Amino acid sequence: MSIDDPAPEVAQDRFHEARATFSLRGADAPDIEAGIAVIKGVVATLPQRPGVYRMLDARGEVLYVGKARALKNRVVNYTRIEGNPRRIQRMIALTRSMQIITTESEAEALLLEAQLIKHYRPAFNVLLRDDKSFPYIYLSAEGDWPRLSKHRGARDRKGQYFGPFSSGGAVNVTLNALEKLFLLRSCTDSFFTTRDRPCLLYQIKRCSAPCVGRITPQDYAELVADAKAFLSGKATGVQAKLAAQMERASERQDYEMAVIYRDRLRALTAIQARQAINPQGLSDADIFALARAGDAACVQVFFIRGGQNWGHRAFFPQHTAGYDDAEVLASAIAQLYTTTQPPRLVLTDRALPESALFSQALAEKAGGRVQFLVPQRGERTKLIEIAARNAKEALERRLAETSAQGKTLRELAEFLDLPEPPERIEVYDNSHIQGTNALGAMIVAGPEGFLPQAYRKWNIKRADTAPGDDFAMMREVFERRFRRALDEGGEGGEDWPDLVLIDGGRGQVSAVKAVFAALGIDDVAYVGVAKGPERNAGREVFHFPDGREASLPPNAAVLFYLQRLRDEAHRFAIGAHRKKRATAIGASSLDTVPGIGPARKKALLLHFGTAKAVRNASLDDLSRAPGISRAMAQTIYDYYHG
Repeated sequence: MSIDDPAPEVAQDRFHEARATFSLRGADAPDIEAGIAVIKGVVATLPQRPGVYRMLDARGEVLYVGKARALKNRVVNYTRIEGNPRRIQRMIALTRSMQIITTESEAEALLLEAQLIKHYRPAFNVLLRDDKSFPYIYLSAEGDWPRLSKHRGARDRKGQYFGPFSSGGAVNVTLNALEKLFLLRSCTDSFFTTRDRPCLLYQIKRCSAPCVGRITPQDYAELVADAKAFLSGKATGVQAKLAAQMERASERQDYEMAVIYRDRLRALTAIQARQAINPQGLSDADIFALARAGDAACVQVFFIRGGQNWGHRAFFPQHTAGYDDAEVLASAIAQLYTTTQPPRLVLTDRALPESALFSQALAEKAGGRVQFLVPQRGERTKLIEIAARNAKEALERRLAETSAQGKTLRELAEFLDLPEPPERIEVYDNSHIQGTNALGAMIVAGPEGFLPQAYRKWNIKRADTAPGDDFAMMREVFERRFRRALDEGGEGGEDWPDLVLIDGGRGQVSAVKAVFAALGIDDVAYVGVAKGPERNAGREVFHFPDGREASLPPNAAVLFYLQRLRDEAHRFAIGAHRKKRATAIGASSLDTVPGIGPARKKALLLHFGTAKAVRNASLDDLSRAPGISRAMAQTIYDYYHG
């Protein structure tokens, strides 16, 4: 493909719905003629080639990503208002520039479109909000003792990957059963190589203890082969083999070994019994169904691998207004497969537009033709019905939760005297131990829950911030966060909060008040949340900027909601602090010496024993260390002695 613009930068989530619901009437309406003029100027230069186009607003933010078999023919449609739905008219009115990427084929354009939608999260595309990658079971391939473990992220290590699973919990349950069934090690390589006696997993019959030679490499390889067969859908053969081994052990009156085989058979049966649906006749397949209620939608997917149901997950696409059901489902599937390996068979509850193009686009990633089918009869229709029922029930639960959340936010707005329920809530907390490894943390929540992609943390680094001074730390965090926001987008930008919660009392609120006054910010509502008497949860005191204090009944839904926000801020701040502290513990003064990398650092520590000994060494002693030249020794000596 050819790209005529620089690589895209990561964009934060925006409150797209607010922007996408304006009216084209009135004095403040965007200039639709200006948008049409921009598009006409681009059309004049477009080729009759496949590709992807991006429509941008006046701030350079992506409004929409689309693909086309012939770019010129597709984009020219936006120069005519008649015939375009209201959603498209709003998009045209906001467009102030376009960016074009040409591709070799329409299939390549389809994949690129899905990647860019996930990357930019445009206001006028259907979006999948859940960006969390799917977990896999990983079986390593190095050495005589392969390891079973959970894996997320790029599948670039040597070995085999089995999945995807619907969640980390589903992987953990399966791994737990696999340990009982196949007795393969799950420990890390560093732990494995340092053992001189079996660990607890061997005692509870969940590992064969290869670390201390309790099993031969040949027998362990047989267990690995059985595990591969089971995870590849050959559970029946594994079951028959275990049953035969149990019978033979019983016949020779080796009842202890027979009990071991019996327990392994029970573990295998337990895995099979947890199947939420019975995928008879299917080896590898994904099953999709869509439920819709107005502009709310739910896409349910079941993962079938090796003839086993490896869980299901519900997605709730955003920005679905103006799209029909098949378009919503197609967009969700395309975005899902940008990060997930597709199977060779995909079953859907309705026909997808351009299903043949989908099949062609995913073929290379799947390692062969991907077939999209809408079952009409037989066992597969029952699987679709189960997926559809789960989608409907998940959507109903979501709508009920959203209704309750909306009520809570309205009550929160009333309690805090806000003009309307907050769309973006930021919660701030500090974490340190006697002033060391200090940092400030911010978590973000909206009407649909927490927004982890918007979380931020700041290392406390200013010289005038005294160690352990919580008030000064809060001032530094707020100055850095809001000064940058003012420099980049100004007030009212996409990451401008409607409400700020501060973990602390009157002192922290006063510190924030001083920062806002210095920056000229007067449109952010903020309040301090302090533990009440005896620091008991449920007796929190809320401190307002004007000096007022208030509290809520212990059983109030608003109080429970605010406690969840505060606890999430605690969790994030403490986790970041622990990570920073662990990094600091492993740090060495050698890390700051110019020209000293990991290899030279290791050589110096092995030669001298400690970093302090390196610092006190003479120039001649340094030059005698392995891998340290006379010039490097001089550099190290000068660094420590000036």
